[in-house]
Amino acid sequence: MKILPFAAAVALTPALAGIACATSVQPLERAHAHNDYEHTRPLFDALDNGFTSVEADVWLVDGQLYVAHDYDEIDTSKTLQSLYLDPLREMIEANEGSVYGDGTKMNLLIDVKSSASATWELLDSVLASYSDIFTAFSTSDGRTDGAVTAHISGNRDYDAMADSDLRYAGYDGRSNDLLFSDMLDGDLVTMVSQNWTKLFSWRGVGEMSATEEQFLADYVAKAHANGQIVRFWNTPDAAGAARDALWAKLIEHDVDLINTDDLSGLQAFLLANDPNEMAAVPLPGGVWLLGGALAFVGTRRRRRAA
Repeated sequence: MKILPFAAAVALTPALAGIACATSVQPLERAHAHNDYEHTRPLFDALDNGFTSVEADVWLVDGQLYVAHDYDEIDTSKTLQSLYLDPLREMIEANEGSVYGDGTKMNLLIDVKSSASATWELLDSVLASYSDIFTAFSTSDGRTDGAVTAHISGNRDYDAMADSDLRYAGYDGRSNDLLFSDMLDGDLVTMVSQNWTKLFSWRGVGEMSATEEQFLADYVAKAHANGQIVRFWNTPDAAGAARDALWAKLIEHDVDLINTDDLSGLQAFLLANDPNEMAAVPLPGGVWLLGGALAFVGTRRRRRAA
């Protein structure tokens, strides 16, 4: 496999102006930026490290969707649209239909902190206004993949989402949804996320028990049979042997997204240890990608659309 540099210059729009250039960016299908908005350059720091999944916490306040972890941290200049939706749309338009320019799909995890029903009502409308970039879920036409798939986490209105004839986001389920249902609709529950410590006692030190390892294998297999992405949070995130061992085990069992705050740390680990990434040929060192658009043409085939 060879990745070729993007042949044409990309004109920067105001929303992308001032974004730092990057070299040799390989999209990483397992890389998920936990609380992405807390980085210096939300979205773009993750993209500079090849991440294909980012997480934004949102609050509904006075008819606006603000991105912040806690209510008292809300900055009215930081909306879901300004930090994520508008830049994603502009990059996708500039890069001929995908963020990285090679067809790689992105995930946007929207973690709702405010009222589930009221926030979903507005989110539903806002995401629909970006229907040109998001995966659509229709009762009549099924799933139509877009450049980005949104997943609603946190305070979720399951009934409203399930009753919708057309929506532009999936529902982020929990382990109970997966373990105690014979079949979850993969076009509704598109992701299954859980706190690692609620299911496993192993933290990367010593050997994982055979019982826990078999449980992990069965858990992932069931989710994948349903067409769902698997993600765990609250895994060890401090650099060291324990984190490396746990990340290696997640890769071994084909967990779809690895959750981290350490963008460069996970990038380096996946490039060195994930068989899906190790064969990648980086761009020549002298090739610069413009303004965070990170555009290049590639022949790499991604395992999943989402």
